Amino acid sequence: MQTFQVLIIGSGFGGQCAAINLLKAGIDDFRLLERRDFFGGTWCQNTYPGAAVDVPSPLYSLSFAPWRWTQMFAAQAELHRYTRHVVEDFGLRDKVELNANVERVEWDDSEKCWTVYTAGKGEFRARFLINATGPLSQPVIPNFEGRERFQGKSFHTNHWDHSYDYRHKRVAIIGSGASAAQVIPAIAADVEHLHVFQRTPHWVLPRADRTFGKFQQWLLGLKPAYKLLRWMIYWQFETRVIAFKYSRPAVHMVQQQALRFLKRQVPDPELRRKLTPDYTIGCKRVILSSTLYPALGRSNVTLHSREQGIAAIDETGIVTRDGQHIDLDLIVWSTGYDATDGVISYPVSGKNGVRLKDVWEHYPRAYLGTALPGFPNLFIVTGPNTGIGHTSALFIIESQMNYIIDCIRTLKSRGLRSIEVRPEAERTYTEMIHREMERTVWKSGGCHSWYQSKSGHVIAMFPGFSFSFHRLTRALKPADHMLS
Repeated sequence: MQTFQVLIIGSGFGGQCAAINLLKAGIDDFRLLERRDFFGGTWCQNTYPGAAVDVPSPLYSLSFAPWRWTQMFAAQAELHRYTRHVVEDFGLRDKVELNANVERVEWDDSEKCWTVYTAGKGEFRARFLINATGPLSQPVIPNFEGRERFQGKSFHTNHWDHSYDYRHKRVAIIGSGASAAQVIPAIAADVEHLHVFQRTPHWVLPRADRTFGKFQQWLLGLKPAYKLLRWMIYWQFETRVIAFKYSRPAVHMVQQQALRFLKRQVPDPELRRKLTPDYTIGCKRVILSSTLYPALGRSNVTLHSREQGIAAIDETGIVTRDGQHIDLDLIVWSTGYDATDGVISYPVSGKNGVRLKDVWEHYPRAYLGTALPGFPNLFIVTGPNTGIGHTSALFIIESQMNYIIDCIRTLKSRGLRSIEVRPEAERTYTEMIHREMERTVWKSGGCHSWYQSKSGHVIAMFPGFSFSFHRLTRALKPADHMLS
């Protein structure tokens, strides 16, 4: 059994940010446990055609690790290079334990530490445990009748098989969300025919992408210029919360912009009808794309709406609800992730053997989206209600680090061994979150989205400005915690 002061589960941006902040705090006795045979998280795993970030790259980066981006919305390959740069620049490579798939974790109250059981790498122990697996790490594939009978090729966008040549093939994409919106334009021209199965349409706005020239890239290498650009983008995007929460006229204005964009790019009235949402913009994730609508309008692309959706799957393709049989060579599952009820995918046992699964039976909840009563010294990066629909998730992650590092530093300075948020503090925080959520478009916009848990609570999003979350996590509030 290997013992460390801190264990970090996951090696994506959340895990990297935690590791670097530990190093800055003078703590180097830690390991990152990565289930795959490579490190880096989302942008090393998701390699599907067209994969790119939908937040401007200068903002979707760690504040302490600037990069000379080549375009405003970086593609997967550049984000992969950036991830590797961060790992190498901060000396994290030797801190990562690969092929360490966590099977379960248990709190030992007598020793005041966590035991982590992994497949392949045995057991680890640590005083502190930081879960940084991320909310978009557990792919979901719907269990359609006959799915296992299909004799062609099939895979989820999260596990794109690059050994398979999709060119000149009959392809179906199941789903129409953010990943599908990137895959469709990337492959539409190369396939024989593309069938897109849409459960509900998404609102789409143009993607204001641009390539940075050599001089602009040089400017991005200067920290003052980089910082200025980050803050300019940050405050521009922060105003979106006004529409999502505070101003119905602002929502209406953005929605009208989206409708004009749809009409301009989709001249076919029947296709436009299928692509027009019946809920308020922002209720589901807004797609930024200037190429999706033209791709859906191609002669070799067919959009199937809900009424023409999947009834069953057989050996050779899909049977639709209106009786068609569609012969296929490839089925691509672009059906998202278990991002709410499955925030942590492995079993967690806290004090007195209490299971996190039972605590979260109704819906996932956590103080600052980070800590839980009954689970001392456990911190969740991008936990319940830390998602952000209008700006960079990395801003939230860095904010969480202020609180996490302050907790660890406080225990070390006082010679104590455990810290646990008080139940009443968590309850007060959670009630505030869901009270504020009632005012948002995510709750009242007339849709059911992956932002919501099975209970109907919006779990994925934080109901306010990101700077408000930053203020809440700026420092530890001792009165909200029990230290021992």
